[in-house]
Amino acid sequence: MTALRPEREDLYGGGSPYESSGGARSHAEDFTVPLPVVDEETVALRIPGPAGYGSGRGPRRASAASSASAATGVTPGGRAARRKAAKRRGGGRHGGGAREAASGPAQRDPQRPLTRVEARRQARLRKPSPATVASRAIGEVFITTGVLMLLFVTYQLWWTNVRAHAQAGRETHQLQDDWASGKRNPGVFEPGQGFAILHIPKLDVVAPIAEGVSNKKVLDKGMVGHYGEAPLKTAMPDAKTGNFGLAAHRNTHGEPFRYINRLKAGDAVVVETQDTYFVYKVTSMLPVTAPSNTGVLDPVPPGSGFTEPGRYITLTTCTPEFTSKYRLIVWGKMVQERPRSKGKPDALIE
Repeated sequence: MTALRPEREDLYGGGSPYESSGGARSHAEDFTVPLPVVDEETVALRIPGPAGYGSGRGPRRASAASSASAATGVTPGGRAARRKAAKRRGGGRHGGGAREAASGPAQRDPQRPLTRVEARRQARLRKPSPATVASRAIGEVFITTGVLMLLFVTYQLWWTNVRAHAQAGRETHQLQDDWASGKRNPGVFEPGQGFAILHIPKLDVVAPIAEGVSNKKVLDKGMVGHYGEAPLKTAMPDAKTGNFGLAAHRNTHGEPFRYINRLKAGDAVVVETQDTYFVYKVTSMLPVTAPSNTGVLDPVPPGSGFTEPGRYITLTTCTPEFTSKYRLIVWGKMVQERPRSKGKPDALIE
């Protein structure tokens, strides 16, 4: 029997890999002698053979493995083979990074898990910079300040009026109930005590009059205050002569004097007390004066047009609107004194 051996020309030519020396087939042709598997990491001697005969399945298995390797990007074989393949693709351990930086970021397979370097890079990208953190903090401060200012303005311009109107309405009803029940008020009133009701028909104003001009006790409650304390003490309406001085808010806290700048000469101002209606007619106005000009409350106020003692009324408030820099003054002269028992005066009926 002839010894078996591989024939090189048959291996590359596609013929039967094993034949006898005489060309006749022997019983050995029924057997396949596998060649050693090619392993690039094996440093021992090995018999070289054609590609595709290492697995026992022929060239078709090698081509399939190559196709799978190209599709998945994973080089078959050991660690040395993968290093060599990586060097050929990216130029070595550092060459791939340089080539990626030169050509832009590569598209990462979403199915492939992140490496530690990629995870750190994405974590750095997600972390906001100090400038971003500072801008967010400043923005939050501005937003909070804006909200607080909006709430303060809402409180001043809306809620104070709601609360003051309610307090003034209760005081007015209380006065009317006391008068109806015959309860007599003393001739001298305590600071903050209501004693009369002011009517300005043209402006649709009905507000209680209380003693004193304290913001906390009188004006901030939506009431009209009477200058009844020294050094700005003025007369009462029933006095035979004198100037009945009143003050009230023009804005916020009920703002009963907001539109007294619209009053004209001849407009009625009525003061209702327990026994009497006192009717005044507007005579003149001082649009702007200093808050220190207390002479407007004198028995005969300078600039009012009055030249002799009489029964006068003075309305004072702040101007311009939403400020307290100056004062607006309106003067009037009593034209009628009508007992309540005779009914309302014509100024309240028209």
